[in-house]
Amino acid sequence: MRRIQQFRIQVTLVCLFAGWLVGGHCCWTPRAEAKPPAEMMVYVGTYTRGTKSEGIYRCKLNLATGALQSLGVAARVDNPSFLALHPSGRFLYCVNEVGDFEGTPAGAVSAFAISATDGSLRLLNQQSSGGAAPCHIVVDRSGRHLLVANYTGGSVASLPIGSDGQLGKITTLVQHEGSSITPRQKGPHAHSINLDAANKFAVAADLGLDRLLVYRFDAERGTLTANATPGIAVAPGSGPRHFAFHPNGRFGYVINELALTVTALAYNPQRGVFSELQTISTVPDDADRKGLSTAEIRVHPSGRFLYGSNRGHDSLAVYRIDADSGRLALVEIEPTGGRTPRNFFIDPTGTFLLAENQASGTIVVFRIDQERGNLAPTGHTIDIPAPVCIRMLAR
Repeated sequence: MRRIQQFRIQVTLVCLFAGWLVGGHCCWTPRAEAKPPAEMMVYVGTYTRGTKSEGIYRCKLNLATGALQSLGVAARVDNPSFLALHPSGRFLYCVNEVGDFEGTPAGAVSAFAISATDGSLRLLNQQSSGGAAPCHIVVDRSGRHLLVANYTGGSVASLPIGSDGQLGKITTLVQHEGSSITPRQKGPHAHSINLDAANKFAVAADLGLDRLLVYRFDAERGTLTANATPGIAVAPGSGPRHFAFHPNGRFGYVINELALTVTALAYNPQRGVFSELQTISTVPDDADRKGLSTAEIRVHPSGRFLYGSNRGHDSLAVYRIDADSGRLALVEIEPTGGRTPRNFFIDPTGTFLLAENQASGTIVVFRIDQERGNLAPTGHTIDIPAPVCIRMLAR
């Protein structure tokens, strides 16, 4: 019986890995007889201004043990806080989270070629992001367009990607308008942008507006236009930050930076319309919330669990997802072993979670319980200054 169970688990992980690849998170397309790779190349975006960081770092993750091996600086570039990989695996993109690019009050996005031999990066070109402090990017599933959210600029933009990986000038720039009730929300602050599985709708979380804004995405032209139903509001003062779709495409989850909550949503993929299911806290009820904020949110590749990070509380909230309703139930709140957990990433097999502690300059590896979702420290930790974002590439 134990051998049968182990076989089922192995088959499940291989299927999850294939689904994760098809979902656009990686560029490796497995042959029918191929097995998941033994290791992943891990790219780490950082803040360079006011820190000891030199740019984008790289390391290797052993998928059997969870051990991380540091490979040093992959590219020296200014404030590469958030990263995105091209579906082909040949290119990597980063925001340059600044407000002063080429004499204009805007940030930038940078394109890199990835070395097929050692994973190092070579700068291809840079373009304006169209607004100050770009903080989030995603490459569309066709690999022909890049979408970027500008935090201080309060806007979202799309840029074309050439066959050589280089970025063209902005195709569409959408300026958000409005405000909400807290001092942080006197104007728009686009904090993330994501695409649904059909590459049909883009979802922008705007912290300043307390809204998820939905755009129709034209994958041929790379344009963004307001959806017939333009989005959904969260509770005033919530501050929506990052968003994640469920693998089944029927649910979405937004983590609210100011309110320390996660809002679960039902999603209609034909119309690009959301409806609220539930809002749940990311910290214990008795926690002192002063100075705390949330950061990242991710769904486990199996679709069974959801994870969110708490800065200040220095923890990861773990939830179980009800398969039928999409609603959440708290499993645990696990310390991250460092200070100010920002982004984190789950490897494609769903075995390990890598948590970035920005203030303490560490990445801590946790093993994920496949039945309950709980996190257990593996003892593997590496030092990288001011880590902000992690992306993985199968090697």
